[in-house]
Amino acid sequence: MANIFNTARLALARRRRGMTKRELAEALGGITAKALGDFEGGMYSPDESRMDALARVLGFPVEFFYRDDPECLSDESVSFRSMASMKAGQREAALAAGEIALELAEWIGKQFDLPSVNVPDMRGATPEAAADAVRAAWGLGEKPVKSMIHLLEAHGVRVFSLSEKNDEVDAFSFWRGGTPYCFLNTMKSAEHSRMDGAHELGHLVLHRHGPPSGRDAENEANEFASAFLMPRAQTLATAPRTPTLPACISHKHIFGTSVMAYVRRLHTLGMISDWHYRSLCIQITKLGYRRSEPEPAPHESSKMLTKVFDALRAGGMSKADVARALNIYSADLDALVFGLVVTSVPGDGMKSPPRGALKLV
Repeated sequence: MANIFNTARLALARRRRGMTKRELAEALGGITAKALGDFEGGMYSPDESRMDALARVLGFPVEFFYRDDPECLSDESVSFRSMASMKAGQREAALAAGEIALELAEWIGKQFDLPSVNVPDMRGATPEAAADAVRAAWGLGEKPVKSMIHLLEAHGVRVFSLSEKNDEVDAFSFWRGGTPYCFLNTMKSAEHSRMDGAHELGHLVLHRHGPPSGRDAENEANEFASAFLMPRAQTLATAPRTPTLPACISHKHIFGTSVMAYVRRLHTLGMISDWHYRSLCIQITKLGYRRSEPEPAPHESSKMLTKVFDALRAGGMSKADVARALNIYSADLDALVFGLVVTSVPGDGMKSPPRGALKLV
């Protein structure tokens, strides 16, 4: 814990709230954007009354601003699912959430022995070959993936929620210190989230050190996700003899994907013609199935985070205690595990959480 005001913490808190310096200055009142910039630039520190106002407006405890420097994430180190459609403020808020999650992950890692990282480096491989290789390395064969979140966690990927209430922010991932991280927008459908998880796995195995970037990287991650969730042999073996839309809706459940993703995979594998594919796409769009999935699957949850919070609760440590350890409020902790943890974590606080190994089966 630092003893002096940390300018990087002020910038982090402001970005997490999606605010510009001007917007924060207006919310505070009696301060200009330039003066606020001087705070962030380290020209001088806010006095006690101004510090209280900053903490109140930004929704972080005063102690948050006196912690050590956060680990900074940049656009270049992170693969965003929908970079093109994201506004700058949305991107900055998502990156800030990732920086706070790194601190939560570090804290959890000190209390529990988490699954070791087993994510193959497949740089240079085609997306289809990479998907087959990862399936082989993880012993999946041609079996459908039961839970994408569980699978990622079991192989060392730290999965957190990105509970942003907009369509532009889907998911993102990055490597940090030899550990892969994946953030999923849990406000989306289960099918969408599964595909996002597989898409981010594609980035993690294909683009471990960045390039290629932009549309090429997104296309490769899309191809990987499709091949990973719907392996060629199993998809061909189980495809409907007459792939009408009702038949495709029925068969999508084999793989837990959206009907649109399933139809696209059939087309990629040559199971339906261009004309047939376009016809199905028109039907899917007309019926609103691009936004509202027919016969939706149940949402997945995190076994690892659930076990973590269950163990903490059993030891008498509440969610509020964890938040206090990170000098954040419970709402920001909730945002990182929203939709991933199915159990609540009430209980009286304790000073030392129990340490244990987590085994995901």
